[in-house]
Amino acid sequence: MTQTRVAGRNAPAQGPSRRTRSGSITLTGRGAAVALFAACFLSLLIAAWTGWDLLADALFVMTCGLVTCYTRASGLRGVVVCPPLTFLAGSILAQAITAADAFSTAAGILVTLGTSAPWLFTGTGLTVVIALGRGWRPELVGLRQTVRDLRPRGGRWIERR
Repeated sequence: MTQTRVAGRNAPAQGPSRRTRSGSITLTGRGAAVALFAACFLSLLIAAWTGWDLLADALFVMTCGLVTCYTRASGLRGVVVCPPLTFLAGSILAQAITAADAFSTAAGILVTLGTSAPWLFTGTGLTVVIALGRGWRPELVGLRQTVRDLRPRGGRWIERR
């Protein structure tokens, strides 16, 4: 089949098309972690004042998805590990501000983490799935090389030289 070009029309692009977001926000890995922490802290603070725990959990999952979608591909490694850490830090800070004493703070942190565990798993899993879909691949080369360089000798693991 022969292709002909008509004057005024562009030829179709060869290869897969790349989706580009014109005028959208892209975050670095650190910026995504800060945005996730801010969302966790503010939603947990509002939940502590109003008693709407479901609000904090739902906002956490939504923020995990948004932050992963808008992070640059080079920053996805840090974003994948930060959701549980930012939720813990936000919970500690929100409980430190709203609790009456140290025992109430510790109990509030543990209760918050315990009741939010399914949401934490969901948000972290969503982050990993979106990051894998965007092209992030865990680097297992360093791990394989480290395991290959270690070998057992006499009941102890020693480093191969």
